[in-house]
Parts: sequence; structure tokens; C-alpha cells
Amino acid sequence: MAAGDASAKAAARNMCVERRNLLTVCRFSVKTLLEKYTAEPIDDSSEEFMNFAAILEHILSHKFKGSGSWFEGQQSFWDFIRLACSKVPNSCISSIVNMENINTSRAKGRAWIRVALMEKRLSEYIATALRDSRSTRKFYAEGAIMLREESSVLTGMLIGLGAIDFSFCLKGQALDGKSAAVIDYTPYLKFMQSYENLSDEDDRRSIDSSTSDDSIPEHPYIPLVPDDESWSSKCRKMEQRFKIVNAQKGYLEELVRLRESQLKTTETESKRLQSRLDELQSQTLKEKHELEAVILELQEQMTSLIPCDPSHLAKNISIPLINQWPSLKSYNSQEDVHMFRRRSFPSTELLSVEISLDSDSQMMDGKQNRPWCTVEKDYTPSMMGLCGSLASLPSCKSMASLKSSECLVHISTDNSPAPSPS
Repeated sequence: MAAGDASAKAAARNMCVERRNLLTVCRFSVKTLLEKYTAEPIDDSSEEFMNFAAILEHILSHKFKGSGSWFEGQQSFWDFIRLACSKVPNSCISSIVNMENINTSRAKGRAWIRVALMEKRLSEYIATALRDSRSTRKFYAEGAIMLREESSVLTGMLIGLGAIDFSFCLKGQALDGKSAAVIDYTPYLKFMQSYENLSDEDDRRSIDSSTSDDSIPEHPYIPLVPDDESWSSKCRKMEQRFKIVNAQKGYLEELVRLRESQLKTTETESKRLQSRLDELQSQTLKEKHELEAVILELQEQMTSLIPCDPSHLAKNISIPLINQWPSLKSYNSQEDVHMFRRRSFPSTELLSVEISLDSDSQMMDGKQNRPWCTVEKDYTPSMMGLCGSLASLPSCKSMASLKSSECLVHISTDNSPAPSPS
């Protein structure tokens, strides 16, 4: 148990030291760029820039847990940037994705660093990516710099790079995406050794000979490289530092003015959209009231049209019932006379109504006079379709023949002579 706690503490310490080293060397690298390249642009030939790009790549790749596949290759911090910064307005993400000469994810990430520096928006991209906490936790493991509070310090460091002009040519240039970047720590190391701890007598003698007794500093530590800067060089350095700070101040003021103008534009657009929303809401409410009034009016009209007494509609229907079926008797009787009458119907609708009424009257008379039920044939409901409209049967005659004349068989007990068929 104790061994496990010790290993966990050692791992936590190593991770903390690693984060602190990367952020410290990044701050030194940014200061070096600001001190040397405020007057002239920086390109790929600058060692300071190459070291800064390697440091930034290590920071963005710290505790990165993106996995790779056989068809997409190994993932890198570029996959996180592409996802988290996809909604940045006027971003360079799409142009980096469409580069034909850059294939690997690591090479695209290095190209993105260069393009973002040329756009002077590197800090904006990283700040936008950090706000997407869901994507950040998806791509980075616990303890990564991008998940710690130190990430806000990183964005503050990178703001000053907006005062430097960067010039890179990515067209037709194949960036190396196979080998990992290596950080050079030697420019940022300054070894100090105590005078009393000098082991070599020659080193002591050289220091004693180079400095007189009156010029020996009281500081107990003496640098290995003697400081021979004059007041003029110090003045030039102070002047250069003042120019850098002034350039950064101008850049930040310009950035603040840009943000203020964007804020005013956003407020104006918000007010316009709010007024438009209120107008649409009032218009919608008005249309809703109008529709409710129309619905009520239609309901009143429908209520007035529907009568309370259902026999009212039956009284208005006047259809002459001609040649109703009488009560049927036995088919063996010789008194039944089959008559053929030829009549003309102005339309197929009247013909259908006539046949339907005749069939209904047959059924009513059959119920009153029961002897017809002794007939050998059983008129099952399957034959009820024959009592319907002849227009619905597929085997009916043409419309012209229906309109002209039709031979109908009627069983009647009238003693009137039957006309001869014409």
C-alpha cells in the first residue's frame, strides 16, 4: 500500500514538473521572439521560431490520448483543433484540411501553427478550443496542460505574438510529419557556480587575473561568461524593450477597438432580432385570434344548417315510386305475368335510385307477406350487390345505352294489358 502511494506521488510530481518546464520554456521562447524579431518578419529559417514551434507542439500534445487507425493514421493535436475550432468565423481550418501536399495529421497541425501565426490569431484559436470542454476532455487525459488552469496562462503568453510579422510559404512545401519535434533548452540555461566551489585552480586564477580586488562583486555567485556590457548596450536593450512593449500596447489597443466594434454590431443585431421577434409574436397572436373567430363562425353556420328534426330532410325528398314489387307468391302460379317495359332515364343516377328503391320496397313487402319465404331459392346477402347501382358493375352496358333505354323485368299483378315490346 505504501509503495503504491509512493509511486502515485512520484507520478504526480513528475507530471507537475513536466507542465512547469513546458510553460516556463514557452515563456522564455516568446520573450526571445519578441526581443529579436519586432522589426523584421520571421520565417522557417529562424532557430528561435523552430524552437517555439516545437515547444508549442509539445504543450498541445501533452497527455494527448487520441488513438489512430489503419486508414486515418495516428491522431495528433490537429484533430482536437479541427473539431474545437470548426465554428470559428473566417478560420483557416478548411484551408488546412484541403491542402494536398500535407497528408499526415501531425504535418497539418504544424501547418496550422504557421498559418495561425501569420493571421495573428493563434491565441484566439487556442482560447476557443479551451472553451470547448467536451472536446478537450475527449482528446486529453487527466493532468494535461489543456485541462489545467495553466492553459489560461498559455493564451496570455501568445497574445504578444500579434506584434510580430510571420512569413511562411506553405504552398508546395511538404512539412515533416513523421518525426517528433525536439526542444532545444540550451538557449534558456544560465549556469551559475559559486566561487568557493571552483575545483580547478586554473579557473580561480583566471577569474582573479581578469578582475582586480576592487572590482570583485559582492555577489557570491560569478557567471562563467563575464558580463562586459556597457551602458550604451544596456540603453539600446532598454530602448528595444520599450519598442516591443509599445508595439504590444498598440496591438492590444487595436484588438480592444475591434472587439468594441464587434460588440456594438452584435448589440445592434440583437436589438433588431428582438424587435423582429416581438413583431412576429404579435402577428402570430393576431392570426391566432382571427383563426379562432373563423372557427367559431364556421361552427355557428354548421349548427344552423343541421336541423334538429331528422325527418325534415325526409320530407323534402320527393321520388316517385313506380312499379313496386308486390308480395311474391309461388313461382309455379300461372297468374304472374312477366312484363317487359322500355323506359328512358335521363341519367344513370336516376336509374340507380330507381333500382335501389324497387329493391327496398321488395324487402319491405316481403317482411309483411311471409309466404314468399317458401321459395326453393334462398336469396342470400351475397346477392344484395345485384340490387345496387348498375353503374358500379364492371359488366354494365355503355353510358349511351343506359341513357337511351333499358329492359327491366317487373313482376306485377295488375290486370292492365302489357304493351308489346318495341
